[in-house]
Amino acid sequence: MTRGTTNPNRLRRMDRWIAATHGAELRRAADPVAIDLGYGAAPWTAVELLGRLRTVAPRARVVGVEIEPARVAAARPYERDGLVFRHGGFEIPVPRRPHLVRAANVLRQYDESEVAAVWERLCARLAPAGPGSRGGLLVEGTCDEIGRRHVWVALGPEGPRTVTFATRLGSLQRPSDLAERLPKALIHRNVPGEPVHAFLRDFDRAWAAAAPYASYGARQRWIHAVRDLTADWPVTDSPARWRQGEVTVAWGALAPRTG
Repeated sequence: MTRGTTNPNRLRRMDRWIAATHGAELRRAADPVAIDLGYGAAPWTAVELLGRLRTVAPRARVVGVEIEPARVAAARPYERDGLVFRHGGFEIPVPRRPHLVRAANVLRQYDESEVAAVWERLCARLAPAGPGSRGGLLVEGTCDEIGRRHVWVALGPEGPRTVTFATRLGSLQRPSDLAERLPKALIHRNVPGEPVHAFLRDFDRAWAAAAPYASYGARQRWIHAVRDLTADWPVTDSPARWRQGEVTVAWGALAPRTG
């Protein structure tokens, strides 16, 4: 069981990214089901997820899943059309394979050695890929208490795809400030010799080189820093997302070294 402390609007950056990048998949599904796994002591994140998903997929349904029965009982008064709460954990206690599983601030209390098995278990529950579909999506990551800084990994049925760094630009001193919110799979790998450390180092250098653009605002500085990063790193998104204080990189470029 997690601590369960959840502030309203804490996961807004993750939710907006999901709506923008996975909304088409949810719209194509006949019965799109999303899981808010480990929503905590209060149901705010599940309520908010439903509202944000329905702006892009009006048929979306959300199931909040918690391992502590008392939290499920406390959330039941908030059930409504498209939103229910269930007791459970990584087995995902729903009859159909979900099209989205969001697991925010859940794996931070686990050992790094346990992450791969949890990912594999959750990915096995996702809706499979098919003609015209990449299948369901697992979004797993960590953010600060009020959602200013957030890093998450996106995984499909086949495994990890990307890593996204998202921040409130006005609060950022340097991109490597996001290191403290790396997901469990990466947070202990921010050391010399590991790809994620090299990425954050290069991001800081690009941020410093883009300092002249700060007179036009932090957003312009971020955009120019990310554009410089694309010369050496497989950035997978576009300026439309960079403007939101985001950058997404292929998982393979940041994956921990083995051995």
